[in-house]
Amino acid sequence: MEYVTGSTIRALREAKGYTQRQLADRICVSDKTVSKWETGRGLPDISLLEPLAAALQVSVTELLSGQTAVNGNRAGNLTRGKFYTCPVCGNVIWSEGEGSFCCCGVHLPPLEPEAPDDAHRICTEQIEGEWYVTLEHPMEKDHYIRFLALVTGDRCRIVRLYPEQNAEARFSIRGHGWLYAFCSRDGLFRIRV
Repeated sequence: MEYVTGSTIRALREAKGYTQRQLADRICVSDKTVSKWETGRGLPDISLLEPLAAALQVSVTELLSGQTAVNGNRAGNLTRGKFYTCPVCGNVIWSEGEGSFCCCGVHLPPLEPEAPDDAHRICTEQIEGEWYVTLEHPMEKDHYIRFLALVTGDRCRIVRLYPEQNAEARFSIRGHGWLYAFCSRDGLFRIRV
């Protein structure tokens, strides 16, 4: 488990333009306490993590990891969104831009999509106003397609798949976008539709 470091506290405090006293006043501790944290002579009590993160305007996850996430998606185009998935429980998170997410005690990095290889070829067929999407892929407990998703400029649709199912889904055709397939072993793949 990661814990906040003095250098992270100092960097976040300075980025906000706060003095040690100003930060201390915001979380009801002394400036000497903040100084001890920043010089590595002490650590904030766990009960202070939420107030400290709030005062520094970051999430607790960002405070603990020392990495802040900035959502650069200002245009509102959903096709620039990011997927995250938990390797422990399999939760799928989609965000309109890059974020900071934690699940089952694990900090989740954004998934980086690749073009499909032969083992992950995404096949599409237009049937009655829908994309019928299939993959010839194993659907076994330790190696399967966990989800298929279609992201267009105004929406994201995710179909969760499970072992023993077929790797297939249907999506309404609504403009252009990206079709994603996530393999539990090999990662995220996408094609433009």
